[in-house]
Amino acid sequence: MDPLLTRILNRRLSRRDWLALGGASAGSAALPASLAAEPLPRAGQRPFRIYAVTFRGMTDVEKGFAEYFASRKIPVQISYRDMNREPTRLAGFLDEIRATRPDLIYAWGTSVTLGLVGPYDAVVPSQHITDIPVVFTLVAAPTLAKIVPDMKASGRNVTGVTHVGPTDAQMRAMAQYRPFQTLGVLYTPTEKNSVVVLEEIRRLGREMGFHTVERTFRLDAQRKPVADGAADLVRELKEAGAQWLYLSPDSFLGTLAEGVVIPTAMSLGLPTFASTEQLMQAGALSGLVSRYYNVGQFTAHKAEQILVGKTPASQIPVETLKRFSYQIRMPAAKRLNLPPPLPMLSYAELIHTDAVASQ
Repeated sequence: MDPLLTRILNRRLSRRDWLALGGASAGSAALPASLAAEPLPRAGQRPFRIYAVTFRGMTDVEKGFAEYFASRKIPVQISYRDMNREPTRLAGFLDEIRATRPDLIYAWGTSVTLGLVGPYDAVVPSQHITDIPVVFTLVAAPTLAKIVPDMKASGRNVTGVTHVGPTDAQMRAMAQYRPFQTLGVLYTPTEKNSVVVLEEIRRLGREMGFHTVERTFRLDAQRKPVADGAADLVRELKEAGAQWLYLSPDSFLGTLAEGVVIPTAMSLGLPTFASTEQLMQAGALSGLVSRYYNVGQFTAHKAEQILVGKTPASQIPVETLKRFSYQIRMPAAKRLNLPPPLPMLSYAELIHTDAVASQ
């Protein structure tokens, strides 16, 4: 974990350090200094063709991705295809990719990425894409999910951007706000992203001295998650002793966070901690998050390295943004009678509004 981020969560960060890290100016993308080093395409060059597979429609990630190319005057033609949370759609997308041979594939999320490229130790060439570069985004744990064996260089035709802060940093951030011995986790068992993050939390619990109580969303006969009983699951976590409800980077959870999960937790006096910007915007009390728009811009920078700079994807490191924002929603803190510790006020981004529309 970045030493400066550790200092943030251990209260040893000066305001000057926080400003240098970018916490007070979360609108900047904090892209690498090498950004301007890529050669620009020649005038009149045909657009690069990008085939983009999303999981739940368009988000600010895609907005940042597209606007990056426009700002750099890089001609691109992006063909968007949406899974709409339906895994069976991927087979048709794979057929279309093989037929059209795009210059690059954009993959949103862990499930989409694994469906396209497979785990690194179980690639099936007839099923997975191996000969077209893939840039993924919004993947919480690329190594745990077996998308890449090493963040520094994947060794395969894949690179990308992870958007979630280090799990241990998130655990420390929660403990700094309110110490806990029991962490509640509500997740979708069919979402690989959520499963691997939970495994990491369990490991950290053994190291840091807390335990988890867990509930999974119910599945229908087709193993699709359903909203039925979601509020009851939150109540069960509270009754089991949860002192925080951790909102993992779970797409289905995101659909219920603002309308069901967070309001139920609030009514029970159970504070919520967001792992993503979307969940923070849904009304969570606090979270350590990166901006979706900035994630999209950074993902586009990776694509530029491949398309314009001709760098093999296998040699481009998988990275996260250099800057995270520790956000606290003050109206929620007031209703929970849980004001943040005074030292946090020197570095946290305080939000003075209730939930806003989710991404």
